[in-house]
Amino acid sequence: MNINVYTEATPNPATMKFIVNKLLINGSVDYATKESAEKSPFAKELYKFNFVNGVFFASNFVTVTKTDGADWDDIQPILKEFVKGAVEAEYKVQETEQETDVEFEGTETEIKIQQILNDYVRPAVEQDGGAIAYRSFDEGVVTVELRGSCSGCPSSTVTLKAGIENLLKRMVPEVTEVVSEAL
Repeated sequence: MNINVYTEATPNPATMKFIVNKLLINGSVDYATKESAEKSPFAKELYKFNFVNGVFFASNFVTVTKTDGADWDDIQPILKEFVKGAVEAEYKVQETEQETDVEFEGTETEIKIQQILNDYVRPAVEQDGGAIAYRSFDEGVVTVELRGSCSGCPSSTVTLKAGIENLLKRMVPEVTEVVSEAL
């Protein structure tokens, strides 16, 4: 199979999405630090570049967060070539595959919230090179974790409040607020 890689900007200026024409992983996984990438041959190699500050994988793409001093014009071609070679060499995203079936737990309200996040929010957030994970629901407040390009993105607060919070309030009357857990 001939591997093609194309790039796509994300709302976060510090991240870039590198999309390939092959499934890399079922689900998503975030390697926010070099240390967390130890069990991922693919992410571990990306962190060898001194301008890489974060790595996130979902379906057919890898989102790379750059260091402050790096310029996309300089590093984008290098990363694009590396991603192509890594996919061709079949570098593993993680040593063991994670479960692909999504199972929701908790009260009826918590399950409804998780289902909405999975069905409506996750696909939109993944389009921008990020991911969202449900953490908890307590006294009307839904806590989520934003990962990938969403972590540290200037527009993530707007996405969280204007998008996700409004959607959940409309679909689950018990929800009064949505907050993001810091990584």
